[in-house]
Amino acid sequence: MKVTVSVIKADIGSLVGHHRVFEECKRTAETMLQKAKKRKLIRDFHVTSCGDDLELIMTHTKGVDHAEIHRLAWNVFNASAKVSKKYKLYAAGQDILSETFSGNVKGLGPGVAEIEFEERPSEPLLIFMADKTEPGAWNYFLYKVFADPFNTAGLVIDPAMHQGFVFEVLDLKKGRSVKLASPEELYDLLALIGQPGRFVIKSVERKDGLPAAVASTQRLSLIAGRYVGKDDPVCIVRAQHGLPAVGEVLEPFANPWYVAGWMRGSHHGPLMPCSVEKAKPTRFDGPPRVMCLGFQLREGMLIGPADMFDDPAFDLARQKANEMADVMRRHGPFEPHRLGEGEMEYTTLPEVLKKLEKRFR
Repeated sequence: MKVTVSVIKADIGSLVGHHRVFEECKRTAETMLQKAKKRKLIRDFHVTSCGDDLELIMTHTKGVDHAEIHRLAWNVFNASAKVSKKYKLYAAGQDILSETFSGNVKGLGPGVAEIEFEERPSEPLLIFMADKTEPGAWNYFLYKVFADPFNTAGLVIDPAMHQGFVFEVLDLKKGRSVKLASPEELYDLLALIGQPGRFVIKSVERKDGLPAAVASTQRLSLIAGRYVGKDDPVCIVRAQHGLPAVGEVLEPFANPWYVAGWMRGSHHGPLMPCSVEKAKPTRFDGPPRVMCLGFQLREGMLIGPADMFDDPAFDLARQKANEMADVMRRHGPFEPHRLGEGEMEYTTLPEVLKKLEKRFR
């Protein structure tokens, strides 16, 4: 059967700064989604959180960008934000940039990743959720999984993957996209995605058109024209049966890489893989975190989840991330810890420069 998986997230307020989602907010979301399931708007759902972001994982048969599904998520976020305001939680309703719903939550603040496909006899699904970073954080990860044979052995030895994959890359500043094939256009691909603040991987498909992965691409600063919090992206990856194995999809996180975000959305820091329980960043509001929930789909129903990074095999990666965080923190307010000029224009730094403008000679 053809099924749609929608992962929609928003920062609707947090307990003790930018730390974690309040439990009553999650219960509110679960109650509303359960009602939507009973009236058959959605087939199944799972509510979780990554740092200060409320994460809605939903399955349905209505396709991507469906107004009813997006309105449901919008209503859930608004109801949860009311709970945050009731308890005077920090940054209540931060990602709700508009008071009116226009048929789609894209452009209104929440992050969205949706994928539609024909369900296979066995359908392993991995949902990645990050906090304190931006959509470009997935560039390195998706490249390693779908284009690097040193990471993904199946690119070499699995006939179904041997022809490679097609990457859709979005230019965030000009609102246009391009499709590049790997391995034949690999250098062109790297030329773009090596600049993750502007070019982000939106989706990946096998060369026969089979959907393989999709990522959220919303940039809050570009939507609002000012800093209103980091984007905290989500990503959906299908695995096995002619696609990368689950272990190949998780392997890139064994070696943390630097991403933009962290404190005030203004610093580079290591992306630390962690369990759901540990996805509650505190040090300098970080370091940036990523968690992964694994599901099996059965006729659109979510079987699971499995907490994929709740594994001692990633302990060394977490240790490395802490060491990398130490290196960057020693730089204090200096680059490369602090973001470059092009990224800082969407933070609160311009207000400081404006104050000093008349003193320049």
